[in-house]
Amino acid sequence: MATFTKKILSASTDGKSILVAATATAGTTIHTGSATATTLDEVWIYAVNSSTSSVKLTIEWGEATAPNGNIEVTILPEAGLVTVVAGLLLKGNATPLVVKAFAGTANVICINGFVNQITV
Repeated sequence: MATFTKKILSASTDGKSILVAATATAGTTIHTGSATATTLDEVWIYAVNSSTSSVKLTIEWGEATAPNGNIEVTILPEAGLVTVVAGLLLKGNATPLVVKAFAGTANVICINGFVNQITV
């Protein structure tokens, strides 16, 4: 029987926002998946743009190889929480998959979110 555990993003300190400092690959680490093959991480990511200009955000999903692992979205200025990743899965691997992010402008995009860790 599967078990579900809700967790904070691994790069978050106590559930606080993760500031995207990187402006190119390899990005700022957001979450590192499990090293156990029977574990799935259902990842939810939201972004906030604190600047007064639109900023392109790139999520490197499990790898930095474009376009295979990249999710790109432009975050409008002061738009509140914008859903960027809505429950995509990362499967546990001996070498854990890592979700990273970089933005067109440093230190204006904050990432929030959580992980539903599913053990099968």
